Amino acid sequence: MDVLDTSKRREMGEFVRAQRERLSPAALGLAPGPRRRTPGLRREELAQLSGVSVTWYTWIEQGRDVSISPAALTRLAQALRLSAAERAYLFDLAGKRDPEGAAAGDDTPVPSALDALVRSLPHPAYLLDRCWNALAWNAAAARLFTGWLVPPDPGTDRNQLRYLFLNPTAQALIPDWVERARRVVAEFRVDYSHHLDDPGMRALVADLSQRSPLFADLWHTHAVTARAGGERAFHHPTDGPLRYEQLTFALAGQTDVKLVTLVPTGTAAGAPAG
Repeated sequence: MDVLDTSKRREMGEFVRAQRERLSPAALGLAPGPRRRTPGLRREELAQLSGVSVTWYTWIEQGRDVSISPAALTRLAQALRLSAAERAYLFDLAGKRDPEGAAAGDDTPVPSALDALVRSLPHPAYLLDRCWNALAWNAAAARLFTGWLVPPDPGTDRNQLRYLFLNPTAQALIPDWVERARRVVAEFRVDYSHHLDDPGMRALVADLSQRSPLFADLWHTHAVTARAGGERAFHHPTDGPLRYEQLTFALAGQTDVKLVTLVPTGTAAGAPAG
């Protein structure tokens, strides 16, 4: 194992030990005992509550290289009474995908305060869910992205990928459209990897692969890149050439939701949109 993996194992061992020591035996229905030398639960007690062997759990605390399944991590998280943030941290340290997190949907409506914030911004701004559907946007974004956020066809959805690959207005709006499409697919694959069992994401990829030969070709290259900001150029049918600096934020408590903002940096013709 490399240095990074060793560091993560050590951090996970220290983390679970700290969580074990903060648990009250009485709160879990266990007798405190006259000779309890350590705070919180004993390793043997937590192992029993988690349905794992004492040796396996001890090796976890010692930072040793052991095989850890998502099911075992789930039982451990439940026995430790971890919060949602603590559970996510445990799974991240173990390099495993939380089965409950992967099954969670994005059906929670946008809070009114967040919607009002997006709409109040003076520059183009919008929220995307895990499938890159627009959840909220402001007037500046609707004006910039012709045919996406205010589609002319009532039956058209507001998925950014479908807009990019299936709507001809996107090709006219974005200089160097093919290169931009290549980067977008590589960025989306990162989000897709976090939710491999999500039926909505699978359906989206299948639909785009069938309807867009370019998307199908790009998807099969398995290129991956982190979603990043940077310069974005457009050639608007009414406003002409526009240039922005893109900034993207993940929301606290809703990591699958992204706030994308475009801050004007001037105008330029023919600049690449990558």
